[in-house]
Amino acid sequence: MKAFFSDHQSRHAPALELQNGALVPHAESQARVDAIKSVLPDLQIPADFGLDPILAIHDPAYIDFLKRAHNDWLAAGRPGDAFPYVFPVRGRRPLNLSRIDAELGQYAYDCGTPVAAGTWETVYWSVQSALSGLMHVLNGAQRAFAFCRPPGHHAGRDYMGGYSYLNTAAIAVAHAQANWVGRVAVLDVDYHHGNGTQDIFYDRGDVLTVSLHADPKMDYPFYWGHADETGSGQGNGFNLNLPMPRGTVWSDYKTTLQQALERVEAFDPELLIVPFGADTYVGDPISFFSIETADYTEMARMIAALGKPTLICMEGGYALDALGANVSAFLKGFEG
Repeated sequence: MKAFFSDHQSRHAPALELQNGALVPHAESQARVDAIKSVLPDLQIPADFGLDPILAIHDPAYIDFLKRAHNDWLAAGRPGDAFPYVFPVRGRRPLNLSRIDAELGQYAYDCGTPVAAGTWETVYWSVQSALSGLMHVLNGAQRAFAFCRPPGHHAGRDYMGGYSYLNTAAIAVAHAQANWVGRVAVLDVDYHHGNGTQDIFYDRGDVLTVSLHADPKMDYPFYWGHADETGSGQGNGFNLNLPMPRGTVWSDYKTTLQQALERVEAFDPELLIVPFGADTYVGDPISFFSIETADYTEMARMIAALGKPTLICMEGGYALDALGANVSAFLKGFEG
């Protein structure tokens, strides 16, 4: 299986994040890159597809903000990474505010996703890795792995959060549908709900979004990912959330995954996109499932058994000592 990654994706290096009331070292670090690269020695350099595929999903004003946010932060006399600290009240009218503090709050929904000096360059090339993997599949390969970094599935059309700035999976969906593909299914197997992906496609009937994740009554992102969120309008019935409790072991996860796969099979997509997070691992420092390394191979085999052309996009996974092995085990299941 070909894997795509650009060294530009190492430029994003935020120092800190606000977690549970404390500033702590940012979990989405270069160490994740090193761990995964150690098991993927033959990474392909992605092609540059430009901004148009990104703008097919994301609001132009938001993209402009991402490109200049850190420079505006420095111009305002602030040190380090650009952090939001104030957020709009829900339901109030949007305002055209130009101060960087107001824009950060307008476009972010948490304090764990700062804009650093290299953020735009990194997220831009993360998208190019996803698009290169996508085109490899559309050109006849059965599957490809896009080593997207940072994650993308929490990003919406005009907002960032959950370490996510651009929604790589959603951009891949849009680009696939602009290039010969009709129905696309997104099967998200990260520990956290892919709220941005759900939001983007919530009223669409030609894109099925399925997410297996920790119950948002207890875990991030809290305000999205509940089982009663099934889509709206033409998208009614085309969003499936399968929340599970903390401590979920493979035997229970496997049963839920089978339910998800049956829904995907019934939809009969022409393309499957799998946002994969290794943060379901039992030793992950910020997540609370109990999946073992060997389980990822069986997980992948179950997904591969659908027989659909598949693009895998990397999402979370923060247990650095096991991250490479977990990614390798997952990809091994597809090769089998």
